[in-house]
Amino acid sequence: MNFFIADTHFFHTDLLGQNDFAPRLFDSVEAMDEALIAAWNARVDDNDVVYHLGDIAMNPEAMPSEGEVAALLARLNGRIVFIKGNHDYNSRFKYLAAHDPGWHGQPRYQFHEVGTIIKDDHTQFIMTHYPLMLGITSQTLNLHGHIHHSMVPLAENINVGVDAPERDLLVTPPAWGSPLNASEINEISTAKRRLLAKMKEK
Repeated sequence: MNFFIADTHFFHTDLLGQNDFAPRLFDSVEAMDEALIAAWNARVDDNDVVYHLGDIAMNPEAMPSEGEVAALLARLNGRIVFIKGNHDYNSRFKYLAAHDPGWHGQPRYQFHEVGTIIKDDHTQFIMTHYPLMLGITSQTLNLHGHIHHSMVPLAENINVGVDAPERDLLVTPPAWGSPLNASEINEISTAKRRLLAKMKEK
């Protein structure tokens, strides 16, 4: 099964507590990271693929080493396809590639500088870190991250980030920090389309 997430920001102490960007109500960065790991592993098993749409880890005060990031990622289930975010670096991708633990006889990690596309049933998922303005389109969704607590007012744009407000459109939202599956992406898309249509009526 495929899953989708963005903006995990492992190690990022500045996000702790109330803030205007991405409030994460934990007493420590260790508690936040453990919650993210637990939520990920509760949904993803070793045969699944997770598309991580950027901003893996950071901390302006004391950047985690590449070894620390690799050790944390090693605790996450499944294969991971990374799309480069504004807080990701080529040096990190190179380190992860050089220390790839493998996955069923192939590399565990895959990397994309800008984005990638997959097809889910009859819908095309264009996955990027930054939201795209697709214009007139059908059966195409842009899955993205980057804007954390904000929602692009277009039905085709789905923020899959950890802090994304689109998650609240699900009838039964998964635990905080959980990667989303394709069924949930489609449910969000339908609910967002209805929400935006109601807002236009007002």
